[in-house]
Amino acid sequence: MKNILIVILCFTGLTVQSQSVKILTTGTKTGMRGLSVVNDKIIWVSGTNGTVGRSLDSGNNWKWMTVKGFEKMDFRDIEAFDETSAVIMGIDAPAYILRTNDGGENWQVVFKDTTAGMFLDAMEFWNEQSGIVIGDPLKGRFFIAQTFDGGNTWQGIPEQNKPIADSGEACFAASGTNIRKLNNAEAIFITGGLTSNVHVQNKKINLPLIQGKETTGANSIAVKNKKTWMVVGGDFNTKDSSTKNAAITFNGGKKWKTPSKLPGGYRSCVEYIKKKEWITCGLNGVDITKDNGETFTNISKEGFHVVRKAKKGKAVFFAGWNGRIGKLVE
Repeated sequence: MKNILIVILCFTGLTVQSQSVKILTTGTKTGMRGLSVVNDKIIWVSGTNGTVGRSLDSGNNWKWMTVKGFEKMDFRDIEAFDETSAVIMGIDAPAYILRTNDGGENWQVVFKDTTAGMFLDAMEFWNEQSGIVIGDPLKGRFFIAQTFDGGNTWQGIPEQNKPIADSGEACFAASGTNIRKLNNAEAIFITGGLTSNVHVQNKKINLPLIQGKETTGANSIAVKNKKTWMVVGGDFNTKDSSTKNAAITFNGGKKWKTPSKLPGGYRSCVEYIKKKEWITCGLNGVDITKDNGETFTNISKEGFHVVRKAKKGKAVFFAGWNGRIGKLVE
């Protein structure tokens, strides 16, 4: 019996370790934080210097584009619907949202805001028609706008309905994942800075993550179902520190559990994969958990900003600095 147990434990360890990250592209000066995986074949990315990339063959080959007139824009988030249609978000000075219907050959400005202090952080879509964008607080309230026509037009919500921000509370435009759909009609978002909270159903719940400085707090949230969410973050100035950088709730934020073995440093993105499996990435590597966040195992020392699973499929991709794009492989 003892020998059988040892074999089982060894096999389990090999199963975890067998997953790795395959590097698909690297070596350019582009930093990418926008990533949208339509299915196992179609992937779009966006980033610095007005750059957008698209692959139609699971990341083996890429078409790279510079959006004309936006050569200095940092497109921090992207939402793709198919091989020809996508929406990209430029963060500030001024803030823009653009849409393409022809595979990135041409882009139309669908949102522009020149308000001083405007800074967009992330987009999320419930489906191909309905979406939401969140921005840092203006006059003490988070900016929120919505679309109901696939991102062709956007409308800001009434001022009195915008969530109130604490002093020093903001969002990090780290991976386009600090706002997520909670169900078919609601969204949930997380914040960081001097205070780090999750905002859900007109409630604000303080998170058990490191906070107190402008560089600390939650960077990303992933949603398994209406009650089960995971948040990751840390302090992006101390990329190797694992202090209070992850937590999970199974009851809609009433109680939070901290992993017994935390991710290996600051983490900018987390994604739910399947069953009890979640994956997270940051500046110094990639970690995976197969026990609902009880323990994390490092599977790569390559740094990435964002990780996303295919909306229709099983493939998982990563994007980061220096044109680095990766794929999770067994």
